[in-house]
Parts: sequence; C-alpha cells; structure tokens
Amino acid sequence: MGVDESRGAAATSVGLTGDEAARRLKDVGPNALPAEPCTPVWRRVLQQLRDPLIVVLLVAAALTLVTGDFHDAAVILFVIVVNTVVGVVQEVRAEEAVAALSELSAPAARVVRDGSERSVAAAEVVPGDLVLLAEGDIVPADGDVRNAALLLLDESSLTGESVPVEKAPGGDPSRHAVSAGTVVVRGHGRVVVTATGTRSALGRIASLMGTAPGLTPLQRRLVGFGRILAAVTVALCAVVLALGLVRGQPVELMIVAAISLAVAAVPESLPAVVTLALALGARRMAERHAIVRRLPAVETLGSVTVLATDKTGTLTEGRMAAERLWTPSGDATVTGRGYAPDGRVLRDGQAVAASGAPDLAALLRAALLCNDAALEPPSDGSTRWRALGDPTEAALLTAGARLGLDRAELDRKLPRVDEVPFEARRKRMTTVHRRPDGGVHIVCKGAPESVLRPDVLADGPDLIARAAARAEELARGGHRVLALATRDLDARSARPGTWETGLSLLGLIGLLDPPRSASAATVAACEQAGIAPVLITGDHPLTARALAERLGIASGGRAVTTGEQIRQGTAGELTSVRVFARTTPEQKLDIVQAWRGTGHVVAMTGDGVNDGPALRRADIGVAMGRRGTEVARQAADLVLADDNLATVVSAVEEGRRVYANVRRFLLYALAGGTAEILVMLLGPFLGMPLPLLPAQILWINLLTHGLPGVALGAEPVDPGVMRHPPRPPEESVLGAGLWPRILAMGAFVATVTLATGVWARETGRPWQSMVFLVLGATQLGVALGSRARPRSLANPFLLVAVGAALCLQAAGVYLPPLQALLGTEPLPLTDLAIAAGLSGLGHVVMRLQRWLCPEQPPRAAPAGPDGSAPGLRP
Repeated sequence: MGVDESRGAAATSVGLTGDEAARRLKDVGPNALPAEPCTPVWRRVLQQLRDPLIVVLLVAAALTLVTGDFHDAAVILFVIVVNTVVGVVQEVRAEEAVAALSELSAPAARVVRDGSERSVAAAEVVPGDLVLLAEGDIVPADGDVRNAALLLLDESSLTGESVPVEKAPGGDPSRHAVSAGTVVVRGHGRVVVTATGTRSALGRIASLMGTAPGLTPLQRRLVGFGRILAAVTVALCAVVLALGLVRGQPVELMIVAAISLAVAAVPESLPAVVTLALALGARRMAERHAIVRRLPAVETLGSVTVLATDKTGTLTEGRMAAERLWTPSGDATVTGRGYAPDGRVLRDGQAVAASGAPDLAALLRAALLCNDAALEPPSDGSTRWRALGDPTEAALLTAGARLGLDRAELDRKLPRVDEVPFEARRKRMTTVHRRPDGGVHIVCKGAPESVLRPDVLADGPDLIARAAARAEELARGGHRVLALATRDLDARSARPGTWETGLSLLGLIGLLDPPRSASAATVAACEQAGIAPVLITGDHPLTARALAERLGIASGGRAVTTGEQIRQGTAGELTSVRVFARTTPEQKLDIVQAWRGTGHVVAMTGDGVNDGPALRRADIGVAMGRRGTEVARQAADLVLADDNLATVVSAVEEGRRVYANVRRFLLYALAGGTAEILVMLLGPFLGMPLPLLPAQILWINLLTHGLPGVALGAEPVDPGVMRHPPRPPEESVLGAGLWPRILAMGAFVATVTLATGVWARETGRPWQSMVFLVLGATQLGVALGSRARPRSLANPFLLVAVGAALCLQAAGVYLPPLQALLGTEPLPLTDLAIAAGLSGLGHVVMRLQRWLCPEQPPRAAPAGPDGSAPGLRP
C-alpha cells in the first residue's frame, strides 16, 4: 500500500467525530500554552505604586500635606502620576508588540473528523484527534506517528539539538513520538494526538515558569538606600527641632521647619529620574528592534555579571551550512551566509570554480543529485532565500551553487530513475540517474560509518582509513559529516541489487549550524565589559565545545559538562564551567540558579520552549522574537524583534547609563539636601536663628529636584562605560566613593551659603533672602557640573531646565506674590550678581572634584576555581 493510499485508510480507521471532539474539548479545556493572563489596569497601577521608589515619594507627599504646602504636594503627586502612567503604558505597549509577534507563530492544524479533513485552530486539538502533518507545519500537540513518508522534524525548540530527527511509526519511542511546538522540515505523515496543553511536553516545560520576577538590582539597592536615608533624615530633623526649641523658637514653627527639612532631604524626583532614564533606554532599544516588556529590565542588564546563552538560533543561525569539503586531493572551505548562492569555495585561500577544481565539482555534483530539498529565492519583498525540505540537504544545494553548479541542468542531464531511501538504521541514501548513453550513474550519501565500509566502497583500505581519520577530525570540530561515493554502470550491468556496492569515494562534507555574524563580537564585548558568557545547550558536547572555542567562550580544551553529569552529581561546582551540553530544561534552571546563588546577576538568552523556565528564573530573560517560541517570549523581560544578539550589548550599555545617571542624580540631590541640613544645623551657631523658612526650603527643593533633577536622567552614556566590569551586585547605590563626594559637595555648598549669610547679616543686607538665593543657585551650578559631556549639547534639556530654575529662583525674591508666599525681600542688583557668581562656584568645584577625584570603575572580579569564570569579590 502506498503512502497516499494509507492516508485514505487511516482517515476511516482513526480520528474523532465532531461531537466527540467537542465533548473532549469541553472536558479538558483548550490546548493552550500556559501564558500570562491579561492584567487588569488597576492591578498594573497597584504594581507601579508598590515600587520602593514610589513608596518613598508617597511618604514625601504625605509630609508636605502635613505642612499644609499643597502646591508642593501637588507637584509630588504629579510626579507619582507621571511615573505610574509611563510604567503602565510601557508594559501595555510591550505586551501588544509581543502579541503581534505571537500572531505570526499561532499555528492552525489539519485534523480528520467525521471521516473528512478540516482545519482547526491548534488550541482546539484534543487527544484522539488524527492530525495531518506536512512540510512546514508546526506540530500542534504531542502524539504518536501512525504513518509517515520521509517525515523529518526540527526539535531544536524543545531539545536544543540542531540536527532534524526522522520520525516513523513503531520501534523506539523517540522515533514515533512527536511533541507540540516542533516543526516539520520534510515529508508528511499522520499523528494521533496523545496529550495537549499542560499535559504536553511543551506544557510541562512551561509549567516550570511559575517563579514571579523579584526586585531588580537597582530596586534592591534603592530599598537599602531608602532605609538609611529615612533613619538619617529623622535623626537630623530631630536635632534641628531640638536646637530651635532650645533657642526659643516657636514650637509650631520648628515642627513645620523640621518636616520641611525632611521633605527637602528626600530626593522625591528620584522615581521620576529613574523612570525617565528607563523610558529613554526602552525607546532607544525599541529603535534597535528590542522590545522591553518591563521597564526595570533596562537597568538590570547594566548590572549583569553572567550572560547565559542558548546555542541553536541564538548564538547560531539555526540552520545547517556546508562549511568544509574534503577529497583525496585536499581540503576546501565554503563561505557565505544563509541559503543564498552568494559565497565562494576557497582552496588554499583562493576562490575556485567547478572548472578549476574537478574533484570538488564531482563531490558537490553528487550532493546535488542525491538530494530531495529545494531552495526558494526571495519573494514578497524579502531578501532571504528559504530552504524547502531537509535543512542539511538544502545546505548541500547552497554549497553546490557557490561552486557554480546548476542543479536544474544536472537533473536534466542525469534524471533520477530509482532510489534507496534514507533509513535511520542504514544511515545512508542512494539515488540512481540515467546517463545519456543509457547507463546509470549511482550516488550514495550518508554517515561516514555507513559509507566508509569495504562492502560499500571499492577503494583500498589506505584511502578509507584516511577518510575515516578526516571525518573524525571534522566531527571533533563540531561538524556533522557526510560521505559521498559514486559509480557508473552500463545498461547491461545495471541491476537494482548492486546499487550500494563497488562505489568510489568522492569525499566528505562537514556541515554545522554556523555562528551568527554578531556572536563573536558580542562575546568579545561581554568579556571586555567584565561579563562572563556561559553556553547552555541541549546539543552534542562536541558541537557545543567547537562553537564555544570558535566564539571565545571557552579555550584550552576545557571539558564540557553534560546534563548526565549534573544528574549523577559528578559535575562539580556549576559556576566553574563555561559550557554545558545535553541539558534538560530543569538542568538549565539549576545552572542559572547556581550562578544567582553566588550573588551574580544573570541574563539568559534563548528562543526555544526548553529555554522558557531559565528565562523566567534569570534576573533578566532575553528571547528571540522571530525564531523564538511563544513560551520563550512570554517568559522574557526583553524580546529581540530582529533576533540580533548584538542588541544585548547595546542593552547592557543602556542599563549602565541608567545606573550612572541615578548615581549622578543622587550625588547632586543628596549634596543639596546635605547642604540644606548643614545650613539649618549650623546657622543658629553663626547668628542666624532660623536660616530658612519652611516655605523657602520647599521652594528650593522644588526647583532643584524638579526639572533639573529629572533632566539628569537623560544624560548620555559616559565614554568607556563598556570597558570595565559591572558594579558588584552587593555594592550600595552610594558605594564606590559616592558618599564622600556627597558630603564634600554638601559641605562646600553649605559653606558658601553660610558665609554669604554671615556677610550679609554683618553688612545689614537681607541675609535670609541672600541665603535662600545662594543656596538654590549654587545647587543648580552643581547640576551643570554633573554633566557627562560638559562641552557638548548632548542633553540640551538640562541646560533649559537649569536656566528656567534659576529664573524661578530669582523670581522668588523679586515677584511680589512669591515674596509674600516665601517671606523674601528684594535684593539690589549687585547682590543678585554676587549670588550669580557664587552659583558658578558650584559648577567649577563639581568639575574639579570629577577631575581630582574621578569615580573609580569597578575592578574585574577574580577568576573562579579553574579560571574559567569570574567570581564575586570578597
């Protein structure tokens, strides 16, 4: 019975009725992946308000309401609203973008019900359905193969194995069982569904992703910072309150002043600064085709110390390519990208054509004849060639085209008249072609151990031994090796039983899944930035090691740790290994957790279902958008819409920019808060009973922490930020010498302000208005001195914000309505000029401090036990 006949027979003997399918669908529910449900808006808003930064801001708003300063409270609440709206909008946009990508991969299924074929959504497939599979289909559910014709499946999304797997009924379960989410690359067949939804292999993997994302490194640092700031602020305000009461100031006035000082000490613009920096980073990354699903993910990438990455489709192109050629006359290399015929065949560094290399031409001519695949040229505006059929055979067609061979012309001259199909047991296939003289041309292609045999080849043992040794070398280099042999027979001696005997060896072809063009540069950039790249794959150990050595992830012949070693407990310390092979999804989780358990910040990149749990468990998950599965995209924090791994390096740079700007703002804002506290503490000892009124403190705080503070979040990245390691995860946000710089700048601003106040008081000037004006203006000068690139217009928003704030600070002294609100007096123009000149000192000293005491970049962490990966500093 032929395949087509068996398909008709199966339709009547297997399959459900429409009513039975409907009943089962009702009982078991739809065959849907465990995906994230649509989050209500109110829940999104609540999640934003629970952010530690917003909690600090809410406290500041409550304090301003207690003081009765409704204007300042309104500004703080406005910041909260803007921050919340930006966060919610970003999440919604990201989910919409991911949903659009998901639509591209939502498969339909062809099933047999009521004895006839129909198309249904993959989510409506139920156990017992008979599913028809053809080339290019996505398998909708787990099942058993009932019949098949050359059925070949790409299971890399589940297993990480880059070589497609042949499927046939009966025998080994790994051969007759198919899994949801895999792709048919050749042939067709019929499958009876055995499991759907969470009961399928894909669903079981997705169920491992229940871990909710925790706080990011920045959020953890700011939580600790908030606790310290709150304690210090309460203590200092209590001191100010006590000093005022001791000096006879009214109790009500000093309570209001202490609360106002507490509000001034809290950098309430910090959430807005962080949100703006994250939003700008997300926008820049969207321009580079990276979709940020959660805003904090931008900063998290900047803190990454370990980049754990999948192999197939992430570091590699996710396709096979014929790279190495060997004949008894010598070696050659095939260059080029994709399946396009553009590329060359090089021998001894020189490009050769079919006419100049007859041995290579014979080898690739045989590869084109013994081939069932096809190449489809670009269409519908695309520039990519597509493979139709077995990716391995498509790679052979590409190599032949790059040597200048014409497959159509070969088929015309040597039409196929017979074949011995490929079988997993024999590991070879043979085709027979009619020659113009009536004889036949036989081509055999298969695994070296199947072809390099005395009962197949007529060549001498020396040649067979040479070929076997070369095949082993290629295999150790991560190649999948094919051997090709041929024989010509005249019409009289051509008998079917002799097709695979007496052949002459043509040579070997080494194929592999080639690295992406950006992979080597990405790995090098990670190494330079102090990030340890770690390869975790389900592929063969030899393949994993070869790719790791080629990309620079591992060198020196370091051993590859396998999933079996992890299962048996003989793998040793997981954080001392760079390359893992033959791993299961559960073991990927263990590896990621091992790194996180030692305090590292881990980013995980991947595209397959088997990567989903590790993507969710990592501090940040990065999924491929085009090739990536729905499970991977739902688990990730960042989706690369163009599948370009180089975007990860750009994202790391954006994350470091965000963190640098947060520290820049904290230096500026806390230095100002320190100056205000010192002025309030020391002023009474210098003859100024109450240096500043509560309204004046809040006005200065509003101007300095408002637009100028937020504008600091838009500062460009510092040059050389990617030439040093990330900040240690355990380091405080005020670490690496930031505290001394804050105290030094705060002391300077306070000294200038107090000196001005004492001079003004001694000379009979309105000293409180002078203190008010100089304290605010000098802080704005510090803001200008905090710029990352001071002699450029990289952030014009900061210049505009500082200019506007200076004008409003002066308006607080000269406009009558503001004079009445703030309790200030107008100053002569000479005093205004003095205040302006003193504000310039803030800029100068800030620049001198950056020059004399530059922030020290973090040092590279020491190597692990075997020198293979960095560990944490003690």
